[in-house]
Amino acid sequence: MNDHKHKMKAPIVITVIIILYYVIYFGVLIALIDGAFKYLLGIIPLIIALLLIKVCAERINEIKKGEEDDIGKY
Repeated sequence: MNDHKHKMKAPIVITVIIILYYVIYFGVLIALIDGAFKYLLGIIPLIIALLLIKVCAERINEIKKGEEDDIGKY
């Protein structure tokens, strides 16, 4: 069980890093751009963050089920 917790750290850390990158990137763009396009740029990182969290949750469930090497199936 402890081995599963160790293997769950990488997907969580990578997900957090990518989400922070996109939030900062689009935050800078939003600060530089005026107009209605600014709202569209606010939606994009939200969608990306939600998708990344969904994928991370699926990967954690795979690790808990013991499917650490899912690429080996192909």
